[in-house]
Amino acid sequence: MMEHTYSITGLSCKNCKAKAEAALEQLDSLSSADVDLAAKQVTIKMHKHIPLDELKQALLTAGLDYQIQLPQHHLAPQSSPSPPPRQAKPSSTPTDGYYCPMHCEGEKIYPAPGDCPVCGMDLVPLATDMPKTHFTCPSHPEIEQDTPGACPICGMDLVPKEADLSAEEKNYLELRKKMRIASVFAIPLFIVSMGEMIPHNPIVHLLPQQTWNWIQCALCLPIVWICRVFFQRAWTSIVTLKLNMFTLVGLGTGIAFLFSIFALLFADSLPAEFRTHNGSVHLYFEATGVILTLVLLGQLLEARAHSKTSGAMKALLGLAPSTTTRIEDGEDITIALSQVTKGDHLRVKPGEKIPVDGHIISGSTHIDESMLTGESLPVAKHPDDQVHSGSINGNHSFVMIAEKVGSETRLSHIIQMVNAASRSRAPIQKLADSLAQYFVPTVLLISLLTFIIWALWGPTPALAYALINAVSVLIISCPCALGLATPMAVMVGIGKGAQSGVLIKDAESLERLHHIDTLITDKTGTLTEGKPSVHSISPESPEALSVAASLAQHSEHPLSKAITQYALTSHTPLIELTQFSNVSGKGVVGETTTDTLAMGNQKLLEQLDIPLAYQDECHTLQQKGMTVSFICKSGVVLAIIAIADAIKNSAKNAINSLHNDGVNVIMLTGDNPRTAASVAKELGIAQFEAECLPEDKIQKVKELQSQGHCVAMIGDGINDSPALSQADIGIAMGTGSDIAMESSEITLVDGQLNGLTKALTLSKAVIKNIKQNLFFAFIYNALGVPIAAGILYPHFGILLSPMIAAAAMSFSSVSVISNSLRLKKYISKGQMK
Repeated sequence: MMEHTYSITGLSCKNCKAKAEAALEQLDSLSSADVDLAAKQVTIKMHKHIPLDELKQALLTAGLDYQIQLPQHHLAPQSSPSPPPRQAKPSSTPTDGYYCPMHCEGEKIYPAPGDCPVCGMDLVPLATDMPKTHFTCPSHPEIEQDTPGACPICGMDLVPKEADLSAEEKNYLELRKKMRIASVFAIPLFIVSMGEMIPHNPIVHLLPQQTWNWIQCALCLPIVWICRVFFQRAWTSIVTLKLNMFTLVGLGTGIAFLFSIFALLFADSLPAEFRTHNGSVHLYFEATGVILTLVLLGQLLEARAHSKTSGAMKALLGLAPSTTTRIEDGEDITIALSQVTKGDHLRVKPGEKIPVDGHIISGSTHIDESMLTGESLPVAKHPDDQVHSGSINGNHSFVMIAEKVGSETRLSHIIQMVNAASRSRAPIQKLADSLAQYFVPTVLLISLLTFIIWALWGPTPALAYALINAVSVLIISCPCALGLATPMAVMVGIGKGAQSGVLIKDAESLERLHHIDTLITDKTGTLTEGKPSVHSISPESPEALSVAASLAQHSEHPLSKAITQYALTSHTPLIELTQFSNVSGKGVVGETTTDTLAMGNQKLLEQLDIPLAYQDECHTLQQKGMTVSFICKSGVVLAIIAIADAIKNSAKNAINSLHNDGVNVIMLTGDNPRTAASVAKELGIAQFEAECLPEDKIQKVKELQSQGHCVAMIGDGINDSPALSQADIGIAMGTGSDIAMESSEITLVDGQLNGLTKALTLSKAVIKNIKQNLFFAFIYNALGVPIAAGILYPHFGILLSPMIAAAAMSFSSVSVISNSLRLKKYISKGQMK
């Protein structure tokens, strides 16, 4: 058995990991493939050497665009339990293309608009980028340009042009137009065909029956032409052997229409079994026309509902303003959003939307961030505070500096995540997929058996009954509702979650979330504000503060930033370092030309063989919930520095809510046991571990998983990323590091722990909704198919008209869509707010 390690890129989540492993394990000589997401490596065990080209081809055959590189080395057993943290990378989310709303081929993106090659549904365009704004003159609409300015004809200021209709809206309007035309012909066609049901049958006395038959044919032909796309899709499905709802619609209405044409032209050549007691042959032009119109109505309602499900995406796209004010040489100049570059000074006036991400350099205000975080209360902002694109300024003007523009902004990142997640497939979808694979062939078989049974044992005219009942089975069995059951609920749920400040990477994570029974949480930045401040230095020593500040300026840790800020306010001189190193989970060490400087916890002192000092003062401060670091120079402790970090207001309620839901909360922190105990006691967390290194956190996750627990990990720092990747569900604070967010499946935008309770509520609601949708889809077919086949006829004399079957088929899809849209109201009125 050989074992090799290869680098693999293009993966972003556990779903990608599973796909890559499954594709590689199809190779005969391969024993196993284990993808390490954090390290971007795959460990392959093989019975005999497999060329790299074969590995690449296995991924290509599975339709995956992951890149696998040459092996780096033969693996030896690894003693370290901690994989290297995942490196942040640019988003691989596509920004252009089309996808199937029923996700027939997973997350596949098609380059051009058209019909899905599997189900025939209209492909939906991606919406991952900010819409480009064009400007026009109110008086001269022929003037149009990409930037604001003055009209060259009349001098009026150009205004943003009204946005073009989306592809979904265009599709809806096109279907509505077709529906109106089809109805013009379908209504009189129905009246003419049902004339015999009118008292005294006045219609038949106006013209001979044969003339009325030709009139029905003339009324039916325009409907067939308008709905020809259904037959085109049916033919494609048969040729490609990818049977779908249009296969059933096309076969059912096509057989009825062709039979009617043949009977109209060659009635004498039909056998007696098709004739009624008076010798006439019944035609089915009305069934064909009305069924096609009802199917068209179903498509129209689906298109309308689908545009509603993407309402969250449209709302997010509409958050960015079309223009902003840039300060150039002391003057305010209006520019298009696309013209903003990093470093620009932008003035945001009262009530305006913030154009890009950055920080305030002058002025104070309150900002409504509800569309990004889900929190309705405005947030006070002052100089140096961060502001984000899409949030709305309050009643004071301020000046900001642009730091992230275009696709780099948080708003763009949210849009990309929501769009990618809404295209993903939940594991529960596999049930519908496996059933749908055999559904259409089974329906075709039932339809054929229905025809045979009625032809052999049905009443006169037997063949006519057989034909109409077989068509009814085909029409009522359309599996459209089955295909819509999961995607619609996922799209609504993930979009609503984004509006509430909960970003979910994919549908699998959304489904798995409601299974968690254990939550592991970090402390700093997760349970606490992550905005620590220096409480005291004991004993007070300018030299100790100088050492601490000199080391802190080279570190990105929140505690170091607090020390740096404190030193700036006291104008502390800094020491020039010749060397600096960060000792993960312990502290920092620096070298000067003459001394070794260090700052950290007791473990760092033990590693450097520095004697402990000031232990009593240290214990007292730690029992008050403060973090204490030892400041050392040349092997001697100069002082201790105490740093306070307030607990988040939302943390205690969120912990209580999780406990009520049966979730066991465990706090793992790198802080000392006394500080950890103080925080845990205040929050009601019974189980915690202190002085944890990154490898300790990931080991704890593995330990709990081995015991059968479904584990979620929540954190915000780089040191949390290995554990976030290992956990069943990784949850990152949106206020934390980019690497933590890359390593997780769920991001809480506002960095508040109550966002997790929102996510749990969302997960439960969506999964419940999907199960309801699947029930609706199955119950229609379970009841409808036997009735359409005529099971009630022997005892009750009841037969199902193909037109009623078509109406029931459309209603099944509408019920699934309506139930999915109900999620919006449920989540808005429930705990999501």
